This record gives sequence, C-alpha cells and structure tokens, in this order.
Amino acid sequence: MEILMAICLITGTFFTLMAALGVLRMPDIYMRTHAATKAGTFGIGMIVLAVALFFMDTAVTSRVVGIMLFFIMTTPASAHLLGKIVMNSPYRMWRNPFQKK
Repeated sequence: MEILMAICLITGTFFTLMAALGVLRMPDIYMRTHAATKAGTFGIGMIVLAVALFFMDTAVTSRVVGIMLFFIMTTPASAHLLGKIVMNSPYRMWRNPFQKK
C-alpha cells in the first residue's frame, strides 16, 4: 500500500509541477488555462487519492471523493468561462512566427 501511495504522490506532484511550469512558460492565456486545467486537476486528484489511501477511513474517503468531484466539475467550467471572457475582450491571440502559412 505504501508503494501505491508513493506512486500517487509522485505522479500528482509531477503533474502539478508541470501545470505550474505550463502557466509560466506558455505564451497565450488559452494555452495557460489549458495547462492549468488538465495537468492541475489530474495532479490534485492523484495527491488527494494518496491521502485517501493513507488514512483508509470511510469519513476521509468520502471527503476525498467529494473533493475530486468538486475539482472535476468546477475546473473545466471556470476555464471555459475565463476563455469566454478573454474572447470578448480586446486580447490578441498569440501567433507562432515560425509556423508555415
């Protein structure tokens, strides 16, 4: 069980780190929200799953399930709303200067 918890923690930490690096490195707000939404949600889910495996208690497991459902429902919706707001603003989308036309 400890090996499974360690794998979940390492995987979750890796994906959360990649989400943070994606927010820092991506040139466009659409790419930043994509990086934060996908990798961040999976990373947090894996970390919370490791917490549930550590405690192995019904009360903790039910809270973990609630937290995971909350993240899965709210993160894509908030990213969608943020993208919609940016679409209606004068923000200019990033264009790759090296892309062939």
